[in-house]
Amino acid sequence: MKKIEAIIKPFKLEEVKNALADIGIQGLTVYEAKGFGRQKGHTELYRGAEYVVDFLPKVKIEIVIDDGLLEEALNCIENSAKTGRIGDGKIFVTNIEQSVRIRTGETGIDAI
Repeated sequence: MKKIEAIIKPFKLEEVKNALADIGIQGLTVYEAKGFGRQKGHTELYRGAEYVVDFLPKVKIEIVIDDGLLEEALNCIENSAKTGRIGDGKIFVTNIEQSVRIRTGETGIDAI
């Protein structure tokens, strides 16, 4: 099993969620996040004073999938989250040793 963590722009969440559903991925967890990378934030004007917004709003998506779906899921996220502009985000993949569905006690791939 693999865990995919994708950090994307918030307005792309619905598009990514629908694209993942189209390939059969049902469960995902979403976090509101803030961060910066090469964007390095921007300056804004508030009541005549200029200030720097270092951390930009992002969304972090986590999904755990069977190894066989990995490439399709990565392509799906990349294609649906891409705007072609700086700050589109990142995708990270890690191995998952074990999973357990608390309600039923199912383990491994049956638990996801």
